[in-house]
Order: sequence, then C-alpha cells, then structure tokens
Amino acid sequence: MSGPFDYGIIYNWDGAPHGYSEAPQSMEAFLEKAYAPIEETQVGALFWCIGEHAARWPDSALEMLGDVHGRRYENVSAYTHTENIRLMLERGEDPHVSLIEHGRAQGMAVYASVRMNDNHFDGAQVEDLPALHHSELTRMRREHPEWVLGDRTSEWFALSWNMAVPEVREHRYTHIEEVVTRYDWDGVELDWQRHAFHLPEDEAYRMRYVLTDLQRRVRQLTDDVAKRRGRPFYLAARVAGSQEMCRRIGYDIPVWIDEGLVDILILGGGAVTDASLEVAAFVEMCRDREIAVYAGFDSGLPDPFVGPEALEVKDRMRTRAIASRYHRAGADGIYTFNWHANRDMKRELLSQIASPETLRRTDKIYAATHRFIQKEGPWRGAYRIDRILGEVPVTLKKTMTDAMPAITLDIADDVKRDGPSHLELRVRLDQWVVGDRVRVCLDGRELEAPEFRYCVMDNTNPPGGAFQPPPGIRRISDVSRAAWLCFALRPSDVAQGRHTVEVGLVERNPQIACDLVLTDVEVVIRY
Repeated sequence: MSGPFDYGIIYNWDGAPHGYSEAPQSMEAFLEKAYAPIEETQVGALFWCIGEHAARWPDSALEMLGDVHGRRYENVSAYTHTENIRLMLERGEDPHVSLIEHGRAQGMAVYASVRMNDNHFDGAQVEDLPALHHSELTRMRREHPEWVLGDRTSEWFALSWNMAVPEVREHRYTHIEEVVTRYDWDGVELDWQRHAFHLPEDEAYRMRYVLTDLQRRVRQLTDDVAKRRGRPFYLAARVAGSQEMCRRIGYDIPVWIDEGLVDILILGGGAVTDASLEVAAFVEMCRDREIAVYAGFDSGLPDPFVGPEALEVKDRMRTRAIASRYHRAGADGIYTFNWHANRDMKRELLSQIASPETLRRTDKIYAATHRFIQKEGPWRGAYRIDRILGEVPVTLKKTMTDAMPAITLDIADDVKRDGPSHLELRVRLDQWVVGDRVRVCLDGRELEAPEFRYCVMDNTNPPGGAFQPPPGIRRISDVSRAAWLCFALRPSDVAQGRHTVEVGLVERNPQIACDLVLTDVEVVIRY
C-alpha cells in the first residue's frame, strides 16, 4: 500500500453514507454507499469522519451519539443517520472495522478524520444551550457554557469550544485517543478547519501555543501506536491555505514542521473551496522534510454561478484548472472534502485531478478567486477566515493616475505544446450599460475590440446565481444588467506562468448612478 506522498487523491467522507439508507441499514448497503464514488478512480486514501462530539463505538469514556436526548431526534435526517449507527452496534457489527477492511481490500489507505471543533449548531448562542435539541450536543457542552467561545468569536460559532481551556483540550484528546487505539487505521487526520474558530479572536495568534500543545500530544500518541505495531501511523492536519490566516487562527505551522508534528499537511478553506491556496509557499516550508503537502477542495467553488457555461460544465472546467495550478506549484496530491457523490457524479474529476498528465488537454477555466463575506443569515461570519487573497468582486473607480485593479491568473497549461482549439480572456461587469467604457490590459498590453455578450442564458442552461435576471425574464430579454467582455487570445498570450489582467474605468454612462463592478476574470481553454 502506498504512503502519504503517493495517495494521488485523498477523499474525505463526512459519514453521510450512514444516512443514505432506511434504518436499519445493512453493512453491505453502507459499504456500497461509502465506496461507490471512489472505487476504480485515482483515490488512494479515504479519510473517514468518525463523528464530531460523541462516540460512535461501544464502551466509551465519551457520551454515546444520541444519548443526550434519549435517542429522540430533532428531524428525520438525524434519526436515520444516528439510528443506523446505533443499530449496527446493537447487532454486534462495527462500521469502522468493516470500513477499514473494505478499503484495504481495494488497496486504499483508510484514516480516521477528527473534526477538532465542528459547529453545526445553526448559530445557537450560549443562552440557547439549556433548551437546544441537537443530536450532536453533549452534556459536557450544556453543563459547561463557560468553556465555549461565546461572544469572543464570530456570532455563528458562539458554541465552539475555547481551546484555551485545558479541560477542553483534554476532552478532545480523549476522543482522538479512543478512535486511534481501538482501530487499525493507517493514520489520523486532525481537521482543524472544521470549523476554524478555536480561540478568542483577538488572542488567537498569541495563544497559538495551546493548539500546538494538542497537536504535539497527538503526535506522541501516534508515535506510540506506530512503535507498538511496528509500522507507521501517520498524522495529517488540515489547516488554512495561507500563512497569514494560519497565524490569525492560531496554527503555528513553522513549529509543527520543525518538531515533525505532522506527516501530511492539508491546505483548505473553512467554508467552500479556497482557490488561492499558497501551495508553493507551504511546499517550500516542508522542503527536505518528510511531510507531504496536499491541496484541498471543498464542496463548491467560492463564487456565485454566473455562466455562461452550464453549472456542472463550468464547475469541472474550473476544478481542473485549480488542480493543475496546485500540481505545478508542487503539491504532492489533491484532497477533496464534502464531495458527496454516487458512483458517477464525481467520477470524471476523480479520474483526472490526481496527475498533471491526466489533466493535460482537458478543457479548463482559470478564474480569479472570489472573496465573499456572509454578514447576515445562516453561516454569517463563516467566510471571514477564507480566501483573504480573493481579488474579485471589485468596484471600478476612476483614478488620477490611471491606476487599475490588477488580477493575477496562474496558467498551468502548456498551450504552445498542447494546441488548444479555443483561447479567450473574458471579464464580467455587473451594472454595465452601453455608454460605459473600460480599459482591459493583459500583462501591460491593452486589448482592443472585445465582443460584448449579455448575461442572458438560453433554455439549455440551468438558472444562474447572483446577478442574473429572473428565469422568466431570461427567456425573453435581449439585455441584462451584466455583460461579458470577451477577447480572443493567441497561445503566446498565455504561456505557462503568472499573468496580470488589469481592468480600469475610463468613462461611466452619466445617467447611471451606481458603481460598475468587476465580478469575474477568466481565461478559457478548450481543446
């Protein structure tokens, strides 16, 4: 079986297959749901979420999943998922044992994935704890409200554990120790990014030593396990994708690397894919160390869908481009998180993205990363730790020195070698109207004579996301409030490497009071 540098793709399952069959779920149905997306693909390792806060195995020092409310559930989904696990255990079957055995038979490594501070409590506050009905709630959290972050973090994550509290770290260690010592995993992942609100926000950098404390203690545990069984027990950690955000959250990555506290360093966003991971910088930090660096994807891409391709087509094209960039930056492999799928839904990508060779001559869209902050409603504040290097959307303002926002696109395709059939730069402007004039430059050269395409979608495409006309209007209107400015390119325009696209406002239609906003910058490559 291959080691951490050779997995190709690591596929993280959040445990959802337990909820994909009526209760009682058979072990055969569970394993079929769990492995269907990844069998006969480039996936070399399965990371299995072993639960968030309570035990999913018998005879535990922890609370058992579902016990806090006497196995009475808040909704059907919680009932189906939890009771399928409980009923397996009552039949004398252990899903973790079967999961590992099945993976080994397929030639895959199987790891336990531990979410270090998962918070799916729907924005509940400390005062809500006494009456909160949630299957993942534990008595410990209810009885110790002083151990959660409360108003010292983003509002949505008020019930997240405060890792500065010694009892909290001891509790998390007990959870990890039980799952590591009970089963014959190939390793364990500490998923610090689910969710990355661990310390009082204003103190996180100064208190980073307490997260290192727990990381170091788990390293001692995995070393002990490896020594006892006579083969490696690997330790993975999922962290933020930029060095700056790691510091802000409290991950002291230089110390983790220097002390050898991790075998696999996984870079990823906390909410949706971060397409601007600093892969090359982390690879350089790990140079000459036996530490693999994996670049992560989440469930979706970090921007509203605005076409013009169909949603699934554009998602695949952008995913291929991002994976290609990460390989070119030196990533040892790709990590996928929340890619919920059956046997077919993600098979094409899971058979391509592990290698630059299998990505070669596939259609791609290299796109600027969106920075988005959710300020109201569900998950408010969740994205503020993500995509801090996002360059769009950006408002276009007239400037005194012709200064323009500059967008960097890193092209991994060798278009001169591979000969694409179509090359295009396109920029999308929201609130554009005839009479507006903008200047677009690629690597300092002004581009001329763009083709203007309104964002009106035909009936072959699904409804779009933000900034699109309502579906009924799309079928009858010749105009929309947004437009693509499209420029044909030559292979010499987009050689491998970094390119700068500048977009500046020259003249605004004097009858329009609102701002013109640059929402998307993309290079489209088709073969």
